[in-house]
Amino acid sequence: MSFLAEFFGGIYGTTGLPVLFADPVHLIKTLIMYVIIGTLFYLAIVRGYEPLLLLPIAFGMLLANLPALDGQMLYHMDLFIHEDGSPINMQLIAEQGNLLDFLYLGVKLGIYPSLIFLGVGAMTDFSPLIANPKSLLMGAGAQLGVFVAFSGALLLGFSPAQSAAIGIIGGADGPTAILVTKTLAPELLGAIAIAAYSYMALIPIIQPPFMRFLTTKKERSIKMTTLRPVSQTEKVLFPIIVTLVVCIIVPDAAPLIGFLMLGNLLNVSGVTDRLSKTAQNELMNIVTIFLGVCVGATANANNFLSFSTIKIIILGLAAFCVSTMGGLITGKIMCAVTGGKINPLIGSAGVSAVPMAARVA
Repeated sequence: MSFLAEFFGGIYGTTGLPVLFADPVHLIKTLIMYVIIGTLFYLAIVRGYEPLLLLPIAFGMLLANLPALDGQMLYHMDLFIHEDGSPINMQLIAEQGNLLDFLYLGVKLGIYPSLIFLGVGAMTDFSPLIANPKSLLMGAGAQLGVFVAFSGALLLGFSPAQSAAIGIIGGADGPTAILVTKTLAPELLGAIAIAAYSYMALIPIIQPPFMRFLTTKKERSIKMTTLRPVSQTEKVLFPIIVTLVVCIIVPDAAPLIGFLMLGNLLNVSGVTDRLSKTAQNELMNIVTIFLGVCVGATANANNFLSFSTIKIIILGLAAFCVSTMGGLITGKIMCAVTGGKINPLIGSAGVSAVPMAARVA
């Protein structure tokens, strides 16, 4: 009997069960995380809300919340976030890191968000903006939620850097939120990224009530006139000029804007069709998997289940709502100024760089 007890005890000791049941509080937190993970799986698989984003994120969260000893963990946050603010130690990561630690370097170094923007740029048609530059104002109005969330975060006790990262949720753009957060407040990356991507997925639920409330049936039925044709020369010059102007004015935006415009140039130049298709499909899909899993891996029970996360989720929702209202109100103003030539619903599409908001509009 002692042999059997020792045998099965040895097997039990090699599993994650001793870690799981060692601390009742940690066990409860882990079970709560499994409920959250299950909810994200449900939204992605059953409801079909942005599954390409939510599914990898949810699975990354699952991997981060598996019970394991320190040496068996797939992701070690302490290798990337230091209380004294010291930079990451690449040699230490190489010696002690595991699978997700190496993949996470793509987030920490800002590689994945920029590559995502490369694919987004290749899929984007800037012709309507070139033909009607004043539509840029609606996109600007739809960023009002960024400033509201930033101000709210300051009032709730977050630092200016953390508040800036939280405010970016209102921009409804995942890669931008990740790039800003990993730079300003990496300890909040899991909560901010999950909030941003979840609300992006829920745009079809969040936006319509505001769209119906702030616009009349007559405004929503406005048929906008055909825009002027945009020449090939304009399409080619646009990404080059935007890169020069924006990156000179805001150098920190160079990684995202540069790759966004490179992707667009690959698409409109007419001579790099193969590269454009690769950026839109294979590269975009590969990077999306890595980015989603790595972001999800930062949300383990110890750092995700906190009052700060609740505040971030509430501020993120407020940012989305205010951004939607800001875009719609700007659209209504432009509709009045142009004598009813602009449908104000276009303003709600300015909330996000992803096409979900445009499809809802």
